[in-house]
Amino acid sequence: MSKKPDVVVVTVPSLPILGAGYVVSRMLKRPLVVDMRDAWPDIARDARLVQGSAKGVVERIIMAIQDRAELVVTVTHGFARTLRARGLRNVATVTNGVDLRGLDKLSPPAMESDRLEVLYLGNHGESQRLDVPIRAAALVGRQMRLTMVGNGVQKGELMQLAQELDAPVEFHQPVHGPDVMGFYGRTDSCIVSLRDDWKSFETTIPSKTYEVLSLGRHVTGIVLGEARKILEDAESGHVVTSSPEKLAEMWRGLHADRSLLQVNGAGRAWVENNADVESLAQNYIDLLAEVAGGPHR
Repeated sequence: MSKKPDVVVVTVPSLPILGAGYVVSRMLKRPLVVDMRDAWPDIARDARLVQGSAKGVVERIIMAIQDRAELVVTVTHGFARTLRARGLRNVATVTNGVDLRGLDKLSPPAMESDRLEVLYLGNHGESQRLDVPIRAAALVGRQMRLTMVGNGVQKGELMQLAQELDAPVEFHQPVHGPDVMGFYGRTDSCIVSLRDDWKSFETTIPSKTYEVLSLGRHVTGIVLGEARKILEDAESGHVVTSSPEKLAEMWRGLHADRSLLQVNGAGRAWVENNADVESLAQNYIDLLAEVAGGPHR
């Protein structure tokens, strides 16, 4: 028979696994660590993923297990503050990050070009509000090209919108490995976007943020709260409100003055100091060792 684990770690937002992890930890009499990959139940509330009487039940279950866990780990400091404000004291933060050894810094964009190249790479879903950059691209016109790579539940609607507006937008299927770097290499600015009408996104950071920063590319940020602060601290781009007009104005400015695209590796330096995956992994190991060394329930 295999040795009992020292700690049971369960990752959310897989809600059935959250309950199963709690049961296993109690059966084995081992401490439970709840790894919160998203701001649940807050995102579920904003997105109305659970309706009616079930909504309150799901929220109570999530918060009850968070309260009974020996440790709750969040990926943002903002959500950790939210949980502490609800009375939790067993909260720590280990942010997402990237392995810099596998990502080379790209050469800066050319100082002269007839067209601004903007890239969105990721999920085409409700959370990203990608109609905003498409509408902005339509306002800018042929001075730019917006390349959108990925899939998602709203991709069909977005493609139809771009066609209706005659927007300068290209759509591509998801890519991996060297093909990803091919898209980054031809890009002047990369979009990091979350909708601005969900309060939970004030404490959410799109995972692509760290990858884009590590590559040294200019970032078009359409984000709130902690994600906005990271981009501002990294001095690697411009953050605008979720408005097609404001976004189009910013992109016209970048096209007119391409020196604004030269972020000079500031983002990569920020990642080295704050989001290098090796350092983050060691932090997580230290937290688990601390939990394992405590009394088993």
